[in-house]
Amino acid sequence: MLTRWRMPMLYPTLSLPAPSEVGVLSRGVSNIPHLSRLLGHPVVLARHKGWLTFLLSKRWCQHTLTASFEQWLYFKRPVAAIAGWGHKATAAPARQYAARHRLRYLALEDGFLRSLGLGHDSPPQSLVIDDLGIYYNASAPSRLEQLIAQTLTPAQHARATSLIARWRDAAVSKYNHLREYEADLPAQYVLLADQTLGDASVTLGGANSQSFTAMIDAALRLYPEATLLLKTHPEVMAGKKRGYLEPGRYATHPRIQVLSQAVHPVRLIKEAQAVFTVTSQLGFEGLLWGKPVHTFGMPFYAGWGLTLDALNAPARRSRVSLEQLTHAALIDYARYLHPDTEQGCEVEELLAWLQHQRNLRTAFAPRIYGLGFSLNKQVSIKKFLAGSEVIFIQDLNHVEPNSTVAVWGSTQVARPDLKVLRLEDGFLRSAGLGADLVRPLSYVVDALGIYYDATRCSALEQCIQSRRYSPEVLERARALQQRIISAGISKYNLAGTSWVRPERATQVLLVAGQVESDASIALGAPQVKHNIALLRAVRQAHPTAYILYKPHPDVAAKLRRAGLHEQQATQYCDELVSGVSITQLFSQVDEVHVMTSLTGFEALLHGCTVVTYGLPFYAGWGLTTDHCSIARRTARPTLTELVAATLILYPRYVLPHQTGFASPEAVLAWLEAQAKQHVAFKPLRQALRRAIARLTTQRH
Repeated sequence: MLTRWRMPMLYPTLSLPAPSEVGVLSRGVSNIPHLSRLLGHPVVLARHKGWLTFLLSKRWCQHTLTASFEQWLYFKRPVAAIAGWGHKATAAPARQYAARHRLRYLALEDGFLRSLGLGHDSPPQSLVIDDLGIYYNASAPSRLEQLIAQTLTPAQHARATSLIARWRDAAVSKYNHLREYEADLPAQYVLLADQTLGDASVTLGGANSQSFTAMIDAALRLYPEATLLLKTHPEVMAGKKRGYLEPGRYATHPRIQVLSQAVHPVRLIKEAQAVFTVTSQLGFEGLLWGKPVHTFGMPFYAGWGLTLDALNAPARRSRVSLEQLTHAALIDYARYLHPDTEQGCEVEELLAWLQHQRNLRTAFAPRIYGLGFSLNKQVSIKKFLAGSEVIFIQDLNHVEPNSTVAVWGSTQVARPDLKVLRLEDGFLRSAGLGADLVRPLSYVVDALGIYYDATRCSALEQCIQSRRYSPEVLERARALQQRIISAGISKYNLAGTSWVRPERATQVLLVAGQVESDASIALGAPQVKHNIALLRAVRQAHPTAYILYKPHPDVAAKLRRAGLHEQQATQYCDELVSGVSITQLFSQVDEVHVMTSLTGFEALLHGCTVVTYGLPFYAGWGLTTDHCSIARRTARPTLTELVAATLILYPRYVLPHQTGFASPEAVLAWLEAQAKQHVAFKPLRQALRRAIARLTTQRH
């Protein structure tokens, strides 16, 4: 069942009783991810193949077969409608089949807020479904035309006005993977949009190749003092298609500047005096930015009194407001799927997701050098630094000054002329150990320091110190904490046995062991640096307590070396609990004692009293009992604020087989699903992973 799904105004016109099926004749259409959810009905692919396809294409065969028998040959059982991709020639068999059987034809196309990347890289997160025509065919009515002509209620008008403002604030476009143009722009310019050669919106919009020439001539005439900035289509710049305008033809023109880079169009639109298009969506986006828009075809947004048109508008179109056009195109006509939940959503939710993607993709330099990373980590690093070109190197000899270099953790970089990004695993890492080479779901990328290095400030510490959180982020943090507690989520989410508190124990303390070679001890534990020393200190302070000692999972799995004299742990504790679930222990103990372990943070989430003997990122804020102090941490955040900084604002999340960055909520849902499936490595596979892990332990 779909959740949070707004039934578009189009939906009632389909008149398809549930659970009616929608038939498709194209495997490409049937392979659109989550098509059934976007349509609101199950999708069935026609089964005809080979000789049957050839036979059914013959008119004599179509006239000979009864309608019911032909439908049985295609679909076994009756379908309620036929869906195809737009009005292209490849969709002709679907349209013809629908006409023969008097079925409704549903024309599908990408929505106007389509996706993060291009079509071949990113599945559509937005789809339009038109049962009358298709929006780019100006020669016939479409459902979008009818929606544009409708009068808005005050609430709808207010929503459209807000959406226009949010569109501008988010700086989004149809595709959203590219960076903005960073070079200087002409002082005065108009923006001209090329399109892909043979684009159906050009021919069905009453235009041709001469229309593009007319566009350039008009721009030169109407704006004699301005430079003409000619932008090619993203698919052309990606080398996938050709455009109508050959860049070389205008390379020497004194007033025409060809934009040869593949860039996001928002800055180009925002700073332009006007936008010139034939039928490109760039014209619609120009209207959203309040720009004069000149059209030389008849796109869906032309002919309504909002644009300056070279062609006469169809009689069906009359004057409307920008809010009517916006509400119809972005709210009523299109359907949206949220990448995190894979459920239907509102346009504002997808817009916010795309804005978040753009913020993360443009946070760091366009080019980053990754220093000294193993092949295993390189795969993950490219995903977590998406938006930047990552070049992996083993030394800094050929890196230019002022370049950005990414390193693992606290790795030292000898050159002060370089900008350094420090990467580490996040706090909701995976369903399995990193030392087992299980790919991470989260990384932190820190341009100031790294969260476990108490000798200097990190981006996380700066975030906690500032205490600048929106009400929305704090509400998310509260919900995340409760969800983590109820689901028993931890950093590695390892399966474990349960543990029952002894009845005779009046005070139970949990001591969390660490990998003693870990950098967090070297940089965050100025006094107690060994697990055995921690155990001694706890026993000395609490001679009658029932003390549990839990070795670090990597040590328990023999993937990392035990600490100095750690084998003597039983002399200072009452019980070793290496195979017990860490989250289950939190409900059974009175206090948790750590040096710098993340276990302390997880214990705070569960409401435990936490005593620190080092300087972990969560200490020094008044939330823990600390044996060491750090003067620069003067803020007194709430636990909710600490959660917001640590789990929402600081890390980056990536899920397997999902486009873009994920949210912590989506990662929690994935981890919950993994736990329910009891996912575990098979013994042979795990042994192989661990053998490889041992060989690569000393590498980043």
